[in-house]
Amino acid sequence: MASDQDQNIVEVRDRKIIHIDMDAFYASVEQRDNPDLRGKPVAVGGSKERGVVAAASYEARKFGVRSAMPSVTAKRQCPELIFVKPRFEVYKDISRHIRTIFAEHTEIIEPLSLDEAYLDVTENIQGIPIATEIATLIRAKILSETGLTASAGISYNKFLAKLASDQRKPNGQFVITPKMGPSFVQDLAVGKFHGIGPATSAKMNGFGIFTGMDMRNQTLEFMTANFGKAGAYYYSISRGIDDRPVRPNRVRKSVGAETTFSLDLLDYEALAAELQPLIEKVWRHCETTGARGRTATLKIKFSDFELITRSRSVAIIDSADNLSGVALDLLKQLMPPTKAIRLIGISVSGFADSEPDDQLPLMFDESDVQG
Repeated sequence: MASDQDQNIVEVRDRKIIHIDMDAFYASVEQRDNPDLRGKPVAVGGSKERGVVAAASYEARKFGVRSAMPSVTAKRQCPELIFVKPRFEVYKDISRHIRTIFAEHTEIIEPLSLDEAYLDVTENIQGIPIATEIATLIRAKILSETGLTASAGISYNKFLAKLASDQRKPNGQFVITPKMGPSFVQDLAVGKFHGIGPATSAKMNGFGIFTGMDMRNQTLEFMTANFGKAGAYYYSISRGIDDRPVRPNRVRKSVGAETTFSLDLLDYEALAAELQPLIEKVWRHCETTGARGRTATLKIKFSDFELITRSRSVAIIDSADNLSGVALDLLKQLMPPTKAIRLIGISVSGFADSEPDDQLPLMFDESDVQG
């Protein structure tokens, strides 16, 4: 039975939040600029032999190709896949242009990546009272000035706005009202909650938690006891509650990626193989933003959940090979491990200049798939 708290959508329900997500951004730019690629399955990044996919066109996604997938796997799933070298400077220029369009409506803009952002339009520059109208205007101007499509989610908080933007992709928009929020979430599989990766989803399933409603039926004490600090967040979003404000001009101090294994590992070669795509993912962020750090940190979680980190600072981490060399050396120093390992991660910090947080946080144990 639902508690009073289930109905208690806090005062932030009056916020008007828009989540704008460009549709298959990198791949769409390549198809826009090269007519020969239009209507064809395109993968940006990687190659036929090595690397990972940075972005996939919608034509490629029909074959199951997605970002962060090894190129070999992508080619196997879609033999006609066309690999295109990324042009990050072009993507960054377009991203800056899009943000000037956002700025015509609000100063409260929180970039998540080159291709997506949150906008708080509760009080907006043009005095438009309806957030859906603002989203429509923004999407139309992006299309007219860049030739690219964007999708939008509109809601009273960030969590629901991001969920909403997935509902009408590509080139659409969707609204989740305060009245809809709790019921919209209740039937959602926990694996569809942003921030809940495969490992956490599997753990929840082990407790009999498969949907938002299952999560809502748990006590706050149960969620925090089993999922730590994140448990309180899960408890709230299962009720459609998310009081995080849109935060403009965040500064990223580090960027990292990690993965939890389905089976615990002891072997160096197996661990190194799991680490390599994480290294490429982190370096892809550094390449995209032009960020260059000095410190690499290896994160290890053992089967008994003991967590350790090992760091090393160098003059500058200026290539994927450089990062890989430091990361693998840190891993070698822990070999052979005293007990099995269930999670591995790598991060870069000590950026030369404070870096605008214009990329998705990469510390979730799931792939960050471009819209």
